[in-house]
Amino acid sequence: MKNKVIFLTYLIFFFLATHVVAQETPGSTTNTNERASNVISLEERVAALEDNRWSDKIAIHGVLAGAYQYEDADGPEDAESFGRGAVAFQPEISITPTEQDEIVFEFGFPAGEGVNGSTQMIIPPWAANLEGDVKNINGRDRDYLLTAWYKHTFKLGEAHSLSITGGIIDATAYLDQNAYANDEYTQFMNPALVNGPNGFAPSYDIGGAVQWDMGPFYANGVVMNIGENDDGYNYNFYGFEMGYLLNTAMGEGTYRVIYEGGQDAAIDSTGTTLEDRNLVFLSFDQQFGEHFSGWIRFGWGDDDAAVDASNLYSGGVNIGGGMWGRSEDNIGIGYAMFDGGNTGLEKAQVAEVYYRLAMNDWFALTGDVQYQDNKYEDAETGTDIDALTWGLRAVVEF
Repeated sequence: MKNKVIFLTYLIFFFLATHVVAQETPGSTTNTNERASNVISLEERVAALEDNRWSDKIAIHGVLAGAYQYEDADGPEDAESFGRGAVAFQPEISITPTEQDEIVFEFGFPAGEGVNGSTQMIIPPWAANLEGDVKNINGRDRDYLLTAWYKHTFKLGEAHSLSITGGIIDATAYLDQNAYANDEYTQFMNPALVNGPNGFAPSYDIGGAVQWDMGPFYANGVVMNIGENDDGYNYNFYGFEMGYLLNTAMGEGTYRVIYEGGQDAAIDSTGTTLEDRNLVFLSFDQQFGEHFSGWIRFGWGDDDAAVDASNLYSGGVNIGGGMWGRSEDNIGIGYAMFDGGNTGLEKAQVAEVYYRLAMNDWFALTGDVQYQDNKYEDAETGTDIDALTWGLRAVVEF
């Protein structure tokens, strides 16, 4: 029995040995190459999966901002002085399945109304999206979701592209832009110095946008349907912006022409009929060397509809902190005057000065001072009032 087991063991060993040798003979080259090919193709598939990981295609950005402001008003006997604070949290989810496609969702989760909710001035002191701005947006019964859009970009050349966007959009992302007066979280706080106060480019509603970039020249077009205006009426908005980037010995500058139009956009001053609105802006910004920059925003509109102001004249300067060894800091000084309305306001003026202190790449503190003066045509339409508003803003960008 023992000899039979030994014999069977040798037989199995001999069979395995000859099988291995046979696999290594020239006739087995095809099988060996197939195995190597399979290994290579597997490695290529793994590399392709790593290059196309969804974790690399999804990004979360946003801003967390808090501000405290104190309004000290003077004029009417019942003018008050008071302070309020508010917080604005706006996260954004961006999905880029390809280099030419992008999907974005932006939300607004504020806390409080700040001075905006009780201000005695015609223009509130902070342009942020606060509690009253994110509920029942434009009468659509939608809360907190600000934008949700899809964009596809057609690459037409090395510096030539055409992008088409559709969904819930913000017209001010495409119109009335300015390098130094367009962001209430990092630049001026007062809306009169963020966008034209006589303008009416809507935010957070259904529409589409086209962006055409050709090197230094660009053109943007926007069409939107707005659920409700301030008077509760639905209307259509359309806008266009054309700009040119100019590089000179002084530095970089962008020169823009903007048109905003609305069909049956607002009720007239008698409250009886709906009127169209039309407005033209000029928005320029220009560097003047390494540390100084300037900007202007002028606008003229019609007054068939009831408007507080139809004309705007604003401008300011930006001073870079590199002058005193703080290259990420800056000082902004701005002024705006608007008039030409038909609701009783004769003229309004806004002046603002801020210092933005960059603590690091993502956190900054801003000290801000505003002065606003509202003058009315007569006592029946309003009482002249002016106010000095002090503020402190803290912003985290991620």
